[in-house]
Amino acid sequence: MPARGVDYFYGIDAPNFATHSTVNNAGTPLRVNNLGSQTSVTLNLPLWNWGATHSKIVQADLKRKQAQRELSLAQRKLQADMRGLYAEAEAARSELELLRSSAELAAESLRLTNLRYQGGEATVLEVVDAQNTLTQARNSSNDGEVRYRVAMANLQTLTGTM
Repeated sequence: MPARGVDYFYGIDAPNFATHSTVNNAGTPLRVNNLGSQTSVTLNLPLWNWGATHSKIVQADLKRKQAQRELSLAQRKLQADMRGLYAEAEAARSELELLRSSAELAAESLRLTNLRYQGGEATVLEVVDAQNTLTQARNSSNDGEVRYRVAMANLQTLTGTM
């Protein structure tokens, strides 16, 4: 595109810093005004820009391709994250079912051990051991519940509320 410009200058145009000076002109003193002004108008018509326009087009195309690649990378990363979160939630659910089953079996074992103890066939040590096993199974079940809820929360964070 053509460019235009206007410049205006005002100031002292003399070897001395004064508004007026005296110059001898053929023996007669001449009083000269040192203040002056100048106006400059420029018009630039680009006929040849050494390939700058082509370079800008190539740069814009490269930036567009880079943006497409970054979008593709973000989409693949999102898909990988989704698959990972779904797999984690499924594994946590499966583990939770096993841990709940284990806790139920430990509770049944404690009930049977108590019955054997009341019948005189088991010792107090066996009852305490069954109680410890039940406590550990319940703690593991609770840990599994936490893992499952965290996995679901992470999944819901990425996908929205289910």
